[in-house]
Amino acid sequence: MCNQDMFFRHRWLRPLGIAFPFVTTHNNFVFDRGGKVFNRTAPVIKLPAGTSVIEHLGILGLLNSSTACFWCRQVMMDKGNGGIGGGISNEIWERRMELNATAVERFPLLTDVPLDHASAIDAEAQRFSACLPDAICARAIPTRSVFDIARGTAEEARGTMVARQEELDWRCYRLYGLYADAPEHPTPPPLKLGERAFEISMARRMDEGTLETSWFSRHGSTPITNLPAHWSEDYRTVVEHRIALIEADPTIGLIERPEYKRRWSIEPWETMERDAVRKWLLDRLEDPRYWPGIEPRLTSTRALADATRHDPDFLSVAALYTGHETFDLDALMTELVTKEAVPFLPVLRYSETGLRKRADWEATWVKQREEDAIDADLATHRATFLRNAWTRANPRQPDETEDAYAASMTTSLNDPIIVKAADAAIAAEAARRKRETVGTIPVPPKYRTPDFLSTDVWRLRGGLDVPKERFVSFAHCARDADGSLPVLWAGYDHLARAKAIAAWFVERKDVDGWPAPRLTPLLAGLLELVPWLRQWHNGLDPDTGVHMGDYFAEFVEDEARALGVTLAELRAWTPPAPVRRTRQRRATA
Repeated sequence: MCNQDMFFRHRWLRPLGIAFPFVTTHNNFVFDRGGKVFNRTAPVIKLPAGTSVIEHLGILGLLNSSTACFWCRQVMMDKGNGGIGGGISNEIWERRMELNATAVERFPLLTDVPLDHASAIDAEAQRFSACLPDAICARAIPTRSVFDIARGTAEEARGTMVARQEELDWRCYRLYGLYADAPEHPTPPPLKLGERAFEISMARRMDEGTLETSWFSRHGSTPITNLPAHWSEDYRTVVEHRIALIEADPTIGLIERPEYKRRWSIEPWETMERDAVRKWLLDRLEDPRYWPGIEPRLTSTRALADATRHDPDFLSVAALYTGHETFDLDALMTELVTKEAVPFLPVLRYSETGLRKRADWEATWVKQREEDAIDADLATHRATFLRNAWTRANPRQPDETEDAYAASMTTSLNDPIIVKAADAAIAAEAARRKRETVGTIPVPPKYRTPDFLSTDVWRLRGGLDVPKERFVSFAHCARDADGSLPVLWAGYDHLARAKAIAAWFVERKDVDGWPAPRLTPLLAGLLELVPWLRQWHNGLDPDTGVHMGDYFAEFVEDEARALGVTLAELRAWTPPAPVRRTRQRRATA
């Protein structure tokens, strides 16, 4: 439950902040210019009001230095090895630490800060972010040429950040007194991963057979033992000096290690590009042009594909996504939609264990609705509680007439003291009724991956079964003339979804002449929505003049009677045997 008292308004009046991950392998402090919300896994440092951007960047430079990472690893709690799949390596740089906010507050800051390097890194970070595929797709229709140009700019910006971070680290060795004459360079060339001094030193030890590490393979970099030929002579001198210090000076050798150096680990460009283009296509498929708001309708993936044939922007981006102009639009639509769709009936979403947990959730919802009904009933008697509260606070005097007493009450019912007393009485009565008629509401269990029939549904719903899908799928409801999967936009509310299902049901019954077994799952889907329709949409509908929750409840009952099935049979509907066996095999797997 959200507690409004935990909102600290003064913190939001200062948009600037420094955020950092709660659990991480390295120090990754990020400058936030405002407009973002972070949860507890990303604490935020708020500096005093009036602190400038420049001051934030100076502190950020110190916090992101290898010196700071060394300090953090000595002070913060060790959370163990992370790694891929929970730990495939025993290397120290892969061990995670918990960045406790109280401990971070004790980090020793300096008045002399590496502002020049921190500002340069910040500028390049903004340039880098603006060139990422997601940012490009958010600004305009993506094209191959735009992506190629952006990739070159992003790689250049990233190389400059890596180089500047190296200078920042070595500056901090001097600032913190680790080495008085730490070698620096005013204008370093952009660096690729693998070209930093500590990495070259590691590569030489690997070549000698004295070191084994997965650092390079894990970060997609190439170990080199010789300095790049394109470097200037003065920069080569600086790097050779650094390598010599790493190998000879115990202090520098201790801190110039992978566990304290920024990883610069990102997704491969091809992966980011494909994900961004796919997101653009899916966002486009949620456009109102495909999903009218007045009369929501189910459609099929084939019909949706046909609709996009008249959308040249969609087709151009689809060609970019598939890699060629002559792609199969029907196959692409099936791929895009089915991976972002969740079946409309629980029996098509959950395994046997998941269905049992779903029953627990539904029992909880029933009790919550009972509590809501108590609150709604007491709200209708609020005037009575106000009058009673006023009467208790203002007893009628012996010489006061009944009319005068009533008039005095009418003018004073909104007094804050009276309102507070009435609210307290309502709350007490609500608590009593809930305790006696509803009892304790158990916390339903969280779902796990095996509770779902599909890993895609697990990805879209998660442990609390929170809907994050883009579409709702209707397996076993396809028309004979179009065997592709019927779907509906998931952005429709319960009432719009019910109208769309009802329209599809009536069409299949009256136009296609479907028998009862084929119509049953659609009616079961409507029955699934009835509690939510009564909860959220049972007010008098201005268009129809009826209570839509009650209307659909009666619709389901009437149609079920006509089909010769009971409501219990609707609730117990299961897919035809061949599909049911497949579902069980998947659940077992």
